Amino acid sequence: MKRRKFLKKGLWGLLGTSILTGLYTWQIEPFWLEFVKRKMPITNLPDHLVGKTLMQISDMHVGNRFDYNFIIESFQKAQEFNPDYVVYTGDFINYEDNIQYGQLNEVLQHAVKGNIATVGVLGNHDYGKDWSEKHVAAQITEQLEDNGISILKNTQETFDGLNIIGFDDYWSPNFSPEDVMVYYDASIANILLCHNPDVCDLDVWNGYQGWILSGHTHGGQCKPPFLRAPILPIRNKNYAQGEVDLKDGRMLYVNRALGHLFQVRFNVRPEITVFELQKA
Repeated sequence: MKRRKFLKKGLWGLLGTSILTGLYTWQIEPFWLEFVKRKMPITNLPDHLVGKTLMQISDMHVGNRFDYNFIIESFQKAQEFNPDYVVYTGDFINYEDNIQYGQLNEVLQHAVKGNIATVGVLGNHDYGKDWSEKHVAAQITEQLEDNGISILKNTQETFDGLNIIGFDDYWSPNFSPEDVMVYYDASIANILLCHNPDVCDLDVWNGYQGWILSGHTHGGQCKPPFLRAPILPIRNKNYAQGEVDLKDGRMLYVNRALGHLFQVRFNVRPEITVFELQKA
């Protein structure tokens, strides 16, 4: 009888723990934003940019999968940092139909802007179904630029002494990094935006050295403690999240994403990254 009571209590305890974990994973962690602070040493950084801040926001996924008012509320918190540069590293929407254009416009009314520059690149979801609908990407680009976010598509632009290079999405029909990397100038201060970190393993870099800011992975969204995330949409599983030294003069940072494809997170909180610029 004692053994039967013990097993019964154990099963009830396990059931209770499972319910609480499920509620936490569904209703708490997906909306528990973390501002991650990092130093960003940059070669050839002008003196007047030392100590300036660069904020990275990635993978908003505005759409119907979760309450995107969370994105608006996150933007309001992010604006308190008064960043000098803001970079968006793709997947602005989770495209299903044209309704997402209106949803994105609603969110962009609250977008975080940099005092010096606000720049972005597109992600695979910004290309619609099968990542191949150029008209979807064109519409999103127009909306972003109308709201003060300059979109780089295999191009670069210098803002007050910091040159920002941007690749179009790896899975998109417009991926063509050689169009911009042929003009890579190692004598100036550079950073590079690239939605999908798998691009780091391609032969497209033309000797580039410096920071690469990516997103795409969401850190896997759910990760057992001390283990790798079981589901990652990348070939190189070393590029799951955070800072990765590529050992060749390139430093990769993979943002864990602000939004989600599905409203489920465990041990991978949503993230906005705040870098402090320093001389390398």
